[in-house]
Amino acid sequence: MKKKFLSRRAFLAQSAAAAAAPLILPTGVLAAHGRPGANDRVVTGHIGIGGMGSGHLGALKDQAGALCDVDQNHLKRAREIVGRAVDTYTDYRRILDRQDIDAVVIASPDHWHAVQMVHACEAGKDVYVEKPACNTIAEGQAMMRAANRFGRVVQVGSQGRSTPAAHAACTYIRNGQLGQVQRVDCWHYENPVGGLKPDCDPPPELDWDMWLGPARWVPYNPDRVHFNFRWFLDFGGGNIRDRGAHVFSVVLWCLNLDHAGPVRVSATGEPPHEGIWDCPTKMDVTYEFKNPDITLTWSQPGTKPVDSAFGAVYTGTKDKLIVLGGDGGCKTEDKAMNYAPPADGQRVFKSPGHRENWFECIKTRQKPLMNIEAAYRVAALCVLGNVSYRLGRPLEWDPVKEIVAGDEQANRMLNNPGRGPWRV
Repeated sequence: MKKKFLSRRAFLAQSAAAAAAPLILPTGVLAAHGRPGANDRVVTGHIGIGGMGSGHLGALKDQAGALCDVDQNHLKRAREIVGRAVDTYTDYRRILDRQDIDAVVIASPDHWHAVQMVHACEAGKDVYVEKPACNTIAEGQAMMRAANRFGRVVQVGSQGRSTPAAHAACTYIRNGQLGQVQRVDCWHYENPVGGLKPDCDPPPELDWDMWLGPARWVPYNPDRVHFNFRWFLDFGGGNIRDRGAHVFSVVLWCLNLDHAGPVRVSATGEPPHEGIWDCPTKMDVTYEFKNPDITLTWSQPGTKPVDSAFGAVYTGTKDKLIVLGGDGGCKTEDKAMNYAPPADGQRVFKSPGHRENWFECIKTRQKPLMNIEAAYRVAALCVLGNVSYRLGRPLEWDPVKEIVAGDEQANRMLNNPGRGPWRV
């Protein structure tokens, strides 16, 4: 088995050539109260165009109709990527107001995902929103309600399910090659320590208040913005919410648990010894599922069975399987890659590509592979792990009522009231 795997950026680069071709749909398949673009091309609006957002824009530049970011430097670079005149905004609502925009790609920081996705659904736009789907349980519930109420096609950017390796692993496991899976053990390297710079005034090119949006107000700090938001529990939640949203996506898919949740979550961790980044450096989380009985663990750093930054070991009553990564660089063992199910075996949907699957579903109005319901279940694992760590105690989770039994303090942490007009 190869020990190296593709990064998310490499995955985007490899798929860019196919995804960049104009996606043409038959007349009448788009939102009834939005109009298709010229020649029935899906015209996309892009909200958040730093990092992953710039990768999506590079792949979809021929059909991008409007761009939004709160950082003028990001907008300048985005205009260069598109290579033609295109309208730009610092308020995403201006994109949602436009009737010539059919769908939006949301790649803003995590704390913005829910508000922007809900507003996009209300505006009649189909949505591709980056992972993790939500920051809180209440946000995820609101996102599901919005998608269903307004009939929107929502794909979440946990693109591992669209890789050949994840498809092979899912096919292998669902056809009983491991027997009954009893546990899945995930490993990942530690969260970093940092955030040593002092607070200061935001630079003139950044709208700091808009960057914060629904999050509580905090002073500007260069170690708080852009990629660094990941190392704050209030904003990004650390690697369990970043990479965990990839790894857990593949786990729930392979185990056919997209509509299930754990009954108990227990987390421990070591807080950082310096700096303003507050995600635990080391972290161990155990999730207990019932009917079927499965134990899922997330460990930073954990024990690596092979030399790979992150991945998971699936252990069943008959055999084990290693799946590396979980994002666009997903890899698995040859025995799964070479497996062909019998004629009466289970066939697992094979994605043509993550964005491609989204565009196909815009046409058919079917649910995409990483639909918002599935993505919410994944994000809930990440959220509950962090809540258990912050409280320092296990959570008895009711996956039907979606509350923590007998723990009002924990239940209060499942929601973010928002700030100003930014709430769901």
